[in-house]
Amino acid sequence: MKLDKVVFLDRDGVINRDSPDYIKSWDEFEFLPNSLEALRMLTQAGYHLIVITNQSIIGRGWVDQTVLDHTHAQLRAAVAAAGGRIHDIFFCPHHPDDGCDCRKPKPGLIIQAQKKYEIDLSTTVMIGDNAKDILCGRNAGCGQTILVRTGDIAAAEQKLAELKVQPDYVVSDLLAAARIILKA
Repeated sequence: MKLDKVVFLDRDGVINRDSPDYIKSWDEFEFLPNSLEALRMLTQAGYHLIVITNQSIIGRGWVDQTVLDHTHAQLRAAVAAAGGRIHDIFFCPHHPDDGCDCRKPKPGLIIQAQKKYEIDLSTTVMIGDNAKDILCGRNAGCGQTILVRTGDIAAAEQKLAELKVQPDYVVSDLLAAARIILKA
């Protein structure tokens, strides 16, 4: 199945509030303001939304994959109830020290999606709240990257400046990112 009009999104800090204690269950999941509206708008405009997320809670042994799968099923259902659709979710379950190829900023998760759906990455957008997200998008060859200010924006901008990497856009939240994509 070949997909066009693809938007890759980080999860924590973009769609939902991030937590220094990690999101370990659906009960801890809280949508950010305007994120459901943004996902609905993108879906209705024909975009395929693919979540790309590091979930080291599995590699750290804090939850098993069934808990994460439940959280993602609830996420997809809530987005669908709001009129949006998450086409797929790719996650890295590994501990940060495991040296895997799928943990952002490495492009492994996006490459997995590209192979599964025959995506022309040069036409895609990666939206994230963290330097790792922007670097992942750049490393994968995404056409555009958008940094949202709903995460630790100061740390993200400092890291990107150190690496001399600029996102294509820096915006307030996912809704502002959706509006930019829809104008393109």
